Amino acid sequence: MESRIRWAAVAALALTLATPAGVSAADAGHDAASIARGRYLVTISGCNDCHTPGGMEKGPAVPEAQWLTGLPVGFQGPWGTTYPSNLRLALGSMTEAQWLQKARQERLPPMPWFNLRAMTDADLKAIYAFVRSLGPAGVATPAYVAPGGKVTTPYFVFVPRTDAQPVASR
Repeated sequence: MESRIRWAAVAALALTLATPAGVSAADAGHDAASIARGRYLVTISGCNDCHTPGGMEKGPAVPEAQWLTGLPVGFQGPWGTTYPSNLRLALGSMTEAQWLQKARQERLPPMPWFNLRAMTDADLKAIYAFVRSLGPAGVATPAYVAPGGKVTTPYFVFVPRTDAQPVASR
């Protein structure tokens, strides 16, 4: 019995030492290949463009430690005003099964929810593993504001304009 306890302690210590920084014990089942695949998918899918401060302006120059912490700048249109969520906090509070369900739900613009819906379970699980591996950071972003509601943050307006001057031909 004593040797079983000793082996269990050794196994627990080995798992703790082998788990990358920022990865919780619950995520230890996600291997390095899955996390790397998730990093790749987040990068090529443009998640950082909206969900990372400076993502649009600086692109890959934004340090990974700052990725996916949300943006307190809204996107406003006929649907109201939406904010890119802090994915590190959001996925940190979800199980993998909850993430798979949420990833396939329709969302308000400009979120390209149909791209997530088209991904395989393996792709979505890899994204989940990567985001969880980053660990929690940042704060929650502002809540959705319905059309006509008071917006107290900066925001982009996504409404076609008809009063724009034509571009001069060269």
